[in-house]
Amino acid sequence: MKIDYNIIWVDDKIDTKPFQGVVKKITSFLSDQFFNVTILEAEDLEEFKEKYNQEIEFDLVITDLNLNNSKGNDVIDFVRLEKNVLTEVFFYSANNEVNNTGLENSSRITFFKLDDHNSYNSLQNKLEEVISLTIAKFQHIIAMRGMIMHETSSLDLQMDRIVKEQIKNPNLKEALAPALVDIFNNIIENANEKSKKANSKNLKYILRDNVLFNASQKVFALGAILDVIGEENFASEYSDEIILIRNQFAHSELQIDESGNEYFKLKGEDICFDTDFCKKIRENIIKHKSNLDRLNKNLD
Repeated sequence: MKIDYNIIWVDDKIDTKPFQGVVKKITSFLSDQFFNVTILEAEDLEEFKEKYNQEIEFDLVITDLNLNNSKGNDVIDFVRLEKNVLTEVFFYSANNEVNNTGLENSSRITFFKLDDHNSYNSLQNKLEEVISLTIAKFQHIIAMRGMIMHETSSLDLQMDRIVKEQIKNPNLKEALAPALVDIFNNIIENANEKSKKANSKNLKYILRDNVLFNASQKVFALGAILDVIGEENFASEYSDEIILIRNQFAHSELQIDESGNEYFKLKGEDICFDTDFCKKIRENIIKHKSNLDRLNKNLD
Protein backbone atom coordinates (compact mmCIF):
# COMPACT_ATOMS: atom_id res chain seq x y z
CA MET A 1 0.00 0.00 0.00
CA LYS A 2 1.24 3.47 -0.84
CA ILE A 3 0.05 7.04 -1.08
CA ASP A 4 0.47 7.24 -4.87
CA TYR A 5 -2.12 5.77 -7.25
CA ASN A 6 -0.85 5.54 -10.83
CA ILE A 7 -2.96 4.81 -13.92
CA ILE A 8 -2.00 4.53 -17.58
CA TRP A 9 -4.89 4.92 -20.05
CA VAL A 10 -4.64 3.89 -23.72
CA ASP A 11 -7.22 5.14 -26.25
CA ASP A 12 -6.80 6.87 -29.60
CA LYS A 13 -9.54 9.30 -28.56
CA ILE A 14 -8.19 9.96 -25.07
CA ASP A 15 -7.58 13.65 -25.81
CA THR A 16 -11.24 14.31 -26.75
CA LYS A 17 -13.53 16.22 -24.43
CA PRO A 18 -15.71 13.27 -23.27
CA PHE A 19 -12.71 11.16 -22.26
CA GLN A 20 -10.94 14.10 -20.64
CA GLY A 21 -14.09 14.64 -18.57
CA VAL A 22 -13.88 11.05 -17.31
CA VAL A 23 -10.13 11.44 -16.59
CA LYS A 24 -10.87 14.54 -14.52
CA LYS A 25 -13.63 12.81 -12.55
CA ILE A 26 -11.49 9.72 -11.88
CA THR A 27 -8.68 12.00 -10.67
CA SER A 28 -11.13 13.76 -8.35
CA PHE A 29 -12.50 10.42 -7.12
CA LEU A 30 -9.04 9.20 -6.10
CA SER A 31 -8.05 12.56 -4.63
CA ASP A 32 -11.12 12.36 -2.39
CA GLN A 33 -9.70 9.04 -1.14
CA PHE A 34 -6.48 10.95 -0.29
CA PHE A 35 -4.19 9.49 -2.93
CA ASN A 36 -1.62 11.35 -5.00
CA VAL A 37 -3.00 10.65 -8.48
CA THR A 38 -1.08 10.28 -11.74
CA ILE A 39 -2.90 9.35 -14.96
CA LEU A 40 -0.64 8.93 -18.00
CA GLU A 41 -2.31 8.91 -21.42
CA ALA A 42 -1.31 7.09 -24.63
CA GLU A 43 -2.99 6.83 -28.02
CA ASP A 44 -1.51 3.54 -29.26
CA LEU A 45 0.70 0.57 -28.37
CA GLU A 46 4.01 2.27 -29.14
CA GLU A 47 3.25 5.35 -27.04
CA PHE A 48 2.02 3.05 -24.28
CA LYS A 49 5.29 1.08 -24.29
CA GLU A 50 7.29 4.29 -24.15
CA LYS A 51 5.40 5.57 -21.11
CA TYR A 52 4.99 2.20 -19.40
CA ASN A 53 8.75 1.65 -19.42
CA GLN A 54 9.28 4.65 -17.16
CA GLU A 55 10.18 3.95 -13.54
CA ILE A 56 6.56 4.00 -12.40
CA GLU A 57 4.60 1.25 -10.70
CA PHE A 58 1.10 1.31 -12.17
CA ASP A 59 -1.93 0.32 -10.13
CA LEU A 60 -4.31 0.14 -13.10
CA VAL A 61 -3.99 -0.17 -16.88
CA ILE A 62 -7.02 1.05 -18.86
CA THR A 63 -7.21 0.29 -22.58
CA ASP A 64 -9.70 0.44 -25.42
CA LEU A 65 -9.81 -2.52 -27.81
CA ASN A 66 -9.35 -0.61 -31.07
CA LEU A 67 -6.29 1.68 -31.19
CA ASN A 68 -4.27 3.33 -33.92
CA ASN A 69 -2.59 0.51 -35.88
CA SER A 70 -2.84 -1.79 -32.84
CA LYS A 71 -5.21 -3.52 -30.47
CA GLY A 72 -5.85 -3.27 -26.75
CA ASN A 73 -5.08 -6.96 -26.34
CA ASP A 74 -1.53 -6.16 -27.56
CA VAL A 75 -1.26 -3.73 -24.66
CA ILE A 76 -2.39 -6.41 -22.22
CA ASP A 77 -0.11 -9.08 -23.68
CA PHE A 78 2.83 -6.67 -23.37
CA VAL A 79 2.09 -6.18 -19.66
CA ARG A 80 1.43 -9.83 -18.94
CA LEU A 81 3.94 -11.60 -21.22
CA GLU A 82 6.83 -9.20 -21.79
CA LYS A 83 6.75 -7.47 -18.39
CA ASN A 84 5.28 -10.41 -16.47
CA VAL A 85 3.20 -8.07 -14.30
CA LEU A 86 -0.28 -8.80 -12.92
CA THR A 87 -1.40 -5.19 -12.75
CA GLU A 88 -5.17 -4.74 -12.70
CA VAL A 89 -6.49 -4.11 -16.23
CA PHE A 90 -9.70 -2.46 -17.40
CA PHE A 91 -10.43 -3.56 -21.00
CA TYR A 92 -13.34 -1.93 -22.84
CA SER A 93 -14.92 -1.55 -26.25
CA ALA A 94 -18.10 -0.32 -27.91
CA ASN A 95 -18.76 -3.83 -29.25
CA ASN A 96 -18.94 -7.34 -27.85
CA GLU A 97 -15.67 -8.60 -29.30
CA VAL A 98 -13.77 -7.31 -26.26
CA ASN A 99 -14.55 -10.65 -24.60
CA ASN A 100 -13.19 -12.71 -27.51
CA THR A 101 -9.72 -11.37 -28.23
CA GLY A 102 -7.68 -14.48 -27.43
CA LEU A 103 -5.66 -13.04 -24.58
CA GLU A 104 -2.78 -15.21 -23.36
CA ASN A 105 -3.56 -14.31 -19.75
CA SER A 106 -6.99 -12.93 -18.79
CA SER A 107 -6.54 -12.91 -15.00
CA ARG A 108 -7.27 -9.70 -13.09
CA ILE A 109 -8.94 -8.12 -16.12
CA THR A 110 -12.29 -6.35 -16.08
CA PHE A 111 -14.07 -6.54 -19.45
CA PHE A 112 -16.54 -3.75 -20.15
CA LYS A 113 -18.82 -2.95 -23.10
CA LEU A 114 -19.59 0.71 -23.64
CA ASP A 115 -23.32 1.34 -23.98
CA ASP A 116 -24.60 3.63 -26.69
CA HIS A 117 -26.74 5.48 -24.16
CA ASN A 118 -24.95 7.45 -21.48
CA SER A 119 -21.73 5.55 -22.28
CA TYR A 120 -19.22 7.89 -20.62
CA ASN A 121 -21.15 8.01 -17.36
CA SER A 122 -21.31 4.21 -17.32
CA LEU A 123 -17.58 4.03 -18.08
CA GLN A 124 -16.81 6.39 -15.20
CA ASN A 125 -19.02 4.48 -12.77
CA LYS A 126 -17.50 1.11 -13.70
CA LEU A 127 -13.97 2.49 -13.41
CA GLU A 128 -14.74 3.86 -9.95
CA GLU A 129 -16.12 0.47 -8.96
CA VAL A 130 -12.94 -1.32 -10.11
CA ILE A 131 -10.68 1.27 -8.47
CA SER A 132 -12.62 0.89 -5.22
CA LEU A 133 -11.93 -2.85 -5.31
CA THR A 134 -8.20 -2.24 -5.79
CA ILE A 135 -8.19 0.21 -2.88
CA ALA A 136 -9.97 -2.35 -0.71
CA LYS A 137 -7.14 -4.80 -1.44
CA PHE A 138 -4.58 -2.15 -0.51
CA GLN A 139 -6.38 -1.45 2.73
CA HIS A 140 -5.89 -4.87 4.21
CA ILE A 141 -4.65 -4.34 7.72
CA ILE A 142 -1.21 -5.86 7.10
CA ALA A 143 -0.69 -3.86 3.90
CA MET A 144 -1.67 -0.69 5.75
CA ARG A 145 0.89 -1.40 8.46
CA GLY A 146 3.59 -1.68 5.77
CA MET A 147 2.45 1.55 4.09
CA ILE A 148 2.44 3.44 7.38
CA MET A 149 5.93 2.24 8.29
CA HIS A 150 7.26 3.17 4.84
CA GLU A 151 5.61 6.57 4.45
CA THR A 152 6.20 7.78 8.02
CA SER A 153 9.82 6.67 7.86
CA SER A 154 10.23 8.78 4.72
CA LEU A 155 8.67 11.76 6.49
CA ASP A 156 10.92 11.24 9.52
CA LEU A 157 14.02 11.23 7.32
CA GLN A 158 12.88 14.47 5.69
CA MET A 159 12.11 16.03 9.08
CA ASP A 160 15.44 14.78 10.49
CA ARG A 161 17.38 16.47 7.69
CA ILE A 162 15.55 19.77 8.14
CA VAL A 163 16.06 19.79 11.90
CA LYS A 164 19.78 18.97 11.74
CA GLU A 165 20.45 21.52 9.00
CA GLN A 166 18.64 24.31 10.83
CA ILE A 167 20.16 23.50 14.24
CA LYS A 168 23.54 24.11 12.58
CA ASN A 169 22.30 27.23 10.76
CA PRO A 170 24.40 30.17 12.10
CA ASN A 171 21.54 32.57 11.37
CA LEU A 172 19.34 30.73 13.89
CA LYS A 173 22.03 30.08 16.53
CA GLU A 174 20.96 32.79 18.96
CA ALA A 175 17.20 32.31 18.56
CA LEU A 176 17.45 28.51 18.97
CA ALA A 177 19.79 28.68 21.98
CA PRO A 178 16.99 28.23 24.61
CA ALA A 179 15.55 25.24 22.76
CA LEU A 180 19.01 23.66 22.45
CA VAL A 181 19.53 24.04 26.20
CA ASP A 182 16.29 22.14 26.77
CA ILE A 183 17.34 19.45 24.29
CA PHE A 184 20.78 19.02 25.90
CA ASN A 185 19.25 18.89 29.37
CA ASN A 186 16.79 16.27 28.20
CA ILE A 187 19.58 14.21 26.60
CA ILE A 188 21.68 14.47 29.76
CA GLU A 189 18.71 13.41 31.87
CA ASN A 190 18.07 10.45 29.60
CA ALA A 191 21.76 9.57 29.51
CA ASN A 192 22.02 9.65 33.31
CA GLU A 193 18.95 7.45 33.55
CA LYS A 194 20.40 5.03 31.02
CA SER A 195 23.73 5.02 32.84
CA LYS A 196 21.99 4.07 36.07
CA LYS A 197 20.10 1.30 34.30
CA ALA A 198 23.30 0.02 32.70
CA ASN A 199 25.14 0.07 36.04
CA SER A 200 22.30 -1.94 37.57
CA LYS A 201 23.23 -4.72 35.10
CA ASN A 202 19.52 -5.49 34.81
CA LEU A 203 18.90 -7.06 31.40
CA LYS A 204 15.31 -5.77 31.07
CA TYR A 205 16.52 -2.13 31.19
CA ILE A 206 19.09 -2.71 28.45
CA LEU A 207 16.62 -4.40 26.15
CA ARG A 208 14.28 -1.38 26.37
CA ASP A 209 16.95 1.21 25.46
CA ASN A 210 16.17 3.96 22.90
CA VAL A 211 18.28 6.38 20.88
CA LEU A 212 19.20 9.47 22.90
CA PHE A 213 18.08 12.06 20.37
CA ASN A 214 14.77 10.40 19.73
CA ALA A 215 11.78 11.29 17.57
CA SER A 216 10.04 13.33 20.26
CA GLN A 217 13.14 15.50 20.73
CA LYS A 218 13.41 16.05 16.99
CA VAL A 219 9.77 17.12 16.86
CA PHE A 220 10.41 19.50 19.77
CA ALA A 221 13.35 20.96 17.83
CA LEU A 222 11.19 21.20 14.71
CA GLY A 223 8.59 23.21 16.64
CA ALA A 224 11.27 25.56 17.97
CA ILE A 225 12.65 26.07 14.45
CA LEU A 226 9.18 26.80 13.05
CA ASP A 227 8.53 29.36 15.80
CA VAL A 228 11.91 31.06 15.27
CA ILE A 229 11.52 31.43 11.49
CA GLY A 230 7.88 32.50 11.77
CA GLU A 231 6.30 29.49 10.07
CA GLU A 232 3.07 27.82 11.18
CA ASN A 233 4.00 25.36 13.93
CA PHE A 234 2.70 21.92 12.91
CA ALA A 235 5.07 19.97 15.20
CA SER A 236 2.39 18.94 17.69
CA GLU A 237 0.07 17.70 14.92
CA TYR A 238 3.00 15.85 13.34
CA SER A 239 3.65 14.10 16.63
CA ASP A 240 0.00 13.05 17.05
CA GLU A 241 -0.82 12.22 13.43
CA ILE A 242 2.45 10.67 12.22
CA ILE A 243 4.69 9.49 15.05
CA LEU A 244 1.88 8.30 17.33
CA ILE A 245 0.14 6.36 14.53
CA ARG A 246 3.43 4.81 13.43
CA ASN A 247 4.24 3.73 16.96
CA GLN A 248 0.76 2.35 17.49
CA PHE A 249 0.95 0.19 14.38
CA ALA A 250 4.52 -0.87 15.11
CA HIS A 251 3.76 -2.12 18.62
CA SER A 252 0.16 -3.26 18.38
CA GLU A 253 -1.20 -6.77 18.01
CA LEU A 254 -3.48 -7.87 15.16
CA GLN A 255 -6.79 -9.26 16.40
CA ILE A 256 -9.88 -10.70 14.67
CA ASP A 257 -13.25 -10.63 16.44
CA GLU A 258 -16.04 -13.23 16.19
CA SER A 259 -17.50 -11.47 13.13
CA GLY A 260 -14.21 -11.61 11.27
CA ASN A 261 -13.47 -7.88 11.65
CA GLU A 262 -9.78 -7.02 11.98
CA TYR A 263 -8.40 -4.49 14.44
CA PHE A 264 -5.20 -3.54 16.22
CA LYS A 265 -5.12 -4.05 19.97
CA LEU A 266 -2.99 -1.75 22.11
CA LYS A 267 -2.57 -1.58 25.84
CA GLY A 268 -5.95 -0.41 27.06
CA GLU A 269 -7.16 0.55 23.58
CA ASP A 270 -8.52 -1.09 20.43
CA ILE A 271 -8.00 0.62 17.07
CA CYS A 272 -10.98 0.05 14.80
CA PHE A 273 -9.69 -0.62 11.30
CA ASP A 274 -12.07 0.55 8.57
CA THR A 275 -12.19 2.62 5.38
CA ASP A 276 -12.52 5.95 7.17
CA PHE A 277 -9.51 5.17 9.34
CA CYS A 278 -7.41 4.33 6.25
CA LYS A 279 -8.50 7.55 4.52
CA LYS A 280 -7.60 9.60 7.58
CA ILE A 281 -4.11 8.09 7.71
CA ARG A 282 -3.50 8.88 4.03
CA GLU A 283 -4.88 12.39 4.54
CA ASN A 284 -2.48 13.07 7.41
CA ILE A 285 0.54 11.67 5.58
CA ILE A 286 -0.21 13.82 2.53
CA LYS A 287 -0.79 16.86 4.75
CA HIS A 288 2.52 16.57 6.57
CA LYS A 289 4.42 15.72 3.39
CA SER A 290 3.05 19.01 2.05
CA ASN A 291 4.05 20.79 5.28
CA LEU A 292 7.63 19.53 5.08
CA ASP A 293 7.91 20.23 1.35
CA ARG A 294 6.65 23.78 1.92
CA LEU A 295 9.10 24.26 4.79
CA ASN A 296 11.95 22.97 2.62
CA LYS A 297 11.01 25.40 -0.14
CA ASN A 298 10.77 28.35 2.23
CA LEU A 299 14.11 27.50 3.84
CA ASP A 300 15.75 27.30 0.43
